[in-house]
Amino acid sequence: MAKCEICGKEVKFGIKVSHSHRRSNRTWKPNVMRVKAIVNGTPRRINACTRCLRSGKVTRAV
Repeated sequence: MAKCEICGKEVKFGIKVSHSHRRSNRTWKPNVMRVKAIVNGTPRRINACTRCLRSGKVTRAV
């Protein structure tokens, strides 16, 4: 599954609880995009979450 290569954010698991309190497993998936970014001075494709892209932790290659 997808994982952010900048902050390490990945899939989290938990339990969905309905109104009648029936429980079932569920997942929370990060919003990960495959983008072309500058890494160590060279453009490279990486998986980065949208929070890292928005906060400026990733410099996009044009």
